[in-house]
Amino acid sequence: MSDFGFESVTKHEQIIRHIERLKPGNKISVRKIARDMEVSEGTAYRAIKEAENMGLVSTVERVGTVRVEKQKRNNIDKLTFAEVANIVDGTVLGGGEGLQKTLNKFVIGAMQIEDMVKYISSGDLLIVGNRIRSHETALHNGAGVLVTGGFGADEDAIELANEKQLPIISCSYDTFTVASMINRAIYDRLIKKKIMLVEDIVAASHVMFSLKISQTAEDWHKKMEESGHSRYPVVDEWNRVVGVITSKDVVGAPRETSIEKLMTRNPLTVSMQTSVASAAHMMVWEGIEILPVIDSNRRLVGVISRQDVLRGMQFIQKQPQIGETFEDLIWSGFEELRDEQGRSVFVGTITPQMTSKLGTVSEGVLTTLMTQAAFRVVKRVKRGDLVLDNISTYMVRPLQIDNEIEIRPTIIEVSRKFGKVDVEVFHGEALVCKAMMTAQVIDQA
Repeated sequence: MSDFGFESVTKHEQIIRHIERLKPGNKISVRKIARDMEVSEGTAYRAIKEAENMGLVSTVERVGTVRVEKQKRNNIDKLTFAEVANIVDGTVLGGGEGLQKTLNKFVIGAMQIEDMVKYISSGDLLIVGNRIRSHETALHNGAGVLVTGGFGADEDAIELANEKQLPIISCSYDTFTVASMINRAIYDRLIKKKIMLVEDIVAASHVMFSLKISQTAEDWHKKMEESGHSRYPVVDEWNRVVGVITSKDVVGAPRETSIEKLMTRNPLTVSMQTSVASAAHMMVWEGIEILPVIDSNRRLVGVISRQDVLRGMQFIQKQPQIGETFEDLIWSGFEELRDEQGRSVFVGTITPQMTSKLGTVSEGVLTTLMTQAAFRVVKRVKRGDLVLDNISTYMVRPLQIDNEIEIRPTIIEVSRKFGKVDVEVFHGEALVCKAMMTAQVIDQA
């Protein structure tokens, strides 16, 4: 932490550190934090909210806010029993101390108990109705229980749940609905898992030092000799980012000149939760080499470079594509063919999900289809990721449900940083839509 010149610690940060020192399972309240830390309830509330964003605490309905073990992003698809209770709007009947445990898998208990035990292992969740013996059997085998249909559990099962610290949760939904809701939550986690964030690359970035606003060009030269880097964030006495300074700012300046007079003010910054793709977009668009990483108080917590971002983007490209976004769902029904000249043509049908209430294709869906087709042909000739920069669309005639369409993208130009594509959409021989788009290329080389 001394690398970034941390000096004073605010009440806000003291609360965060206090929460970090608490053991998982401890309950946290605004009033108690305010009293223990001698701060206002407003300050306590804001700090607890930030702790929740950091994954340090979790709010469970009918239980309250609880200190939890921060999950690593490579385990982000693992749900806790507390999260399951929230997803299904459930009531915790017993075993509340085990709510922060993660579940391995869920098992639907629509079978004889003798068969059910073959599929249950420690850390699982049994989804079952009003079957008392099944509840107790699951708990004895180390599994939590989710009782569907609004039923409860008997006293023996609740006592066993408390003893083993395994939750029994009751909800009003039926078994099929509950399984669908949990599956959807896991799927959403998988989508988030493949979105790389700044926090995933900043820890592995090269060591960077900041400069104080009160230091001089002489200090910049000493830092450069020590670290080999020429670009630094500039911070004030509270470690808040107020500028950046590079070799271009220092060249020719007397060594006693203050950093404040040489630096570039109001630099672009990112947070830990900014996506790597967004950071890359900012760097390409603005032509910058480093981005300071800040917390909610604009305090410096790290620095990422263009090289860090490009390595992160290369890593993303190697990962399997897991989870279905809306773009994936829209594009899934289209296949690629070749015309007589060998050019790519994408063929598919307008489904009911793609239409507006009038039965015609949604303009947003059509724009997504044209963008995806354009990106695919550009990627054939230019390695890297693409970010849409500008699109001009002309709707010639409406498309309706079950219309088969052909999307014909034609590359106009591809340079080092931009690609320009003309896209036409046909129904039969009739032109129904046309677009001209440009996209920024985030080079992976």
